[in-house]
Amino acid sequence: MCISSRLESLSTQDQIQMRSVTICFSMLQAPRGRIHSLANFYRESFHNTSWYRVNSSSFKPLASNYGIEGGYSRRWTRRPMTTRTDGRNKTNQAAKPSNLVRKTLDEKVSRSTALNINKTEEISEHQQLQNCCIQQMIAENKDLLDLVTFIIYDTETSGFSRKDDRIIEIALQDLSGGENSTFQTLVNPGRDIANHHVHGITTDMACRPDVPRMEELIPILLQFVKSRQKPGGYVLWGGHNSLAFDLPFLINEFDRCSYEIPPNWLFMDTLSLARELVKSRGSDPNRPSGTSLKALREHYKITLVGKEHRAMSDVRTLAMILQMLTFDLKLTLPNLVTRSFTASEYVNNKRKKS
Repeated sequence: MCISSRLESLSTQDQIQMRSVTICFSMLQAPRGRIHSLANFYRESFHNTSWYRVNSSSFKPLASNYGIEGGYSRRWTRRPMTTRTDGRNKTNQAAKPSNLVRKTLDEKVSRSTALNINKTEEISEHQQLQNCCIQQMIAENKDLLDLVTFIIYDTETSGFSRKDDRIIEIALQDLSGGENSTFQTLVNPGRDIANHHVHGITTDMACRPDVPRMEELIPILLQFVKSRQKPGGYVLWGGHNSLAFDLPFLINEFDRCSYEIPPNWLFMDTLSLARELVKSRGSDPNRPSGTSLKALREHYKITLVGKEHRAMSDVRTLAMILQMLTFDLKLTLPNLVTRSFTASEYVNNKRKKS
């Protein structure tokens, strides 16, 4: 299949905005004794002098410009390319944990008297993973925590039905910044878009031959995330109201296209942070008027860049809101990791409740 990718290349104005974000993130001060505060995470990542470049012979993004209003200056083109990713087509073998994870798991298993086993007894990696909480392990292990890549994401859809509707736009931003740190594209749903009044994306905009379908996009998305991911590390995905909306759609799209979401992807919902903040402020008149992205943006006096309810605009807004929320709630990166869950955990919890 001929597939091509479309990766956002920041305009001069967007680079200036990204640099201002860098300064803003770096101004956060970490509380004493908190080595892995988000302030440190943002500061260390954004101030890395060697900006990351996608260096993969199988991933060749086409140059494109993302306008302030979310427009597109270039089209998708199709050409032969290899999509060698660790993204799991359901016929592929699941990826093994990194050596560091296996070492940590082995140490935990060997120290556990509850398992009542001999050190010489072989235990499968799958069993070890079941007996150890990955999220807690990452939060408590500095070496593993340093391998976390934090990505903010957002999706727009053709409607609200997880079963019948499709993702029509997706955007990502790696908070470590640098070149090629953002990814955004429309997605061809192959059907009419009934709720175009919400996001402004019409059927004519998305249902075009030069807009990729989800089955074409997934290998490219996997390759982009892999290009941002640290070797042997984990990817923490943050979205607003993602537990009820973005993640179910993403899981359904992967399942429909016969792909599995990688097990080293962790998901967290910033809506819970917003609710926590509102609750902590009680009757304070200066508390946010609500927990929506718009209410939080207005509360923190963040300027809207682009159109509301477009994926990249919402991603950039949430990236700014997140630093404010974590600062107000005094949350560190380990705190956020422990609040996350894998896609399989989400699915299993839904099945238990149904």
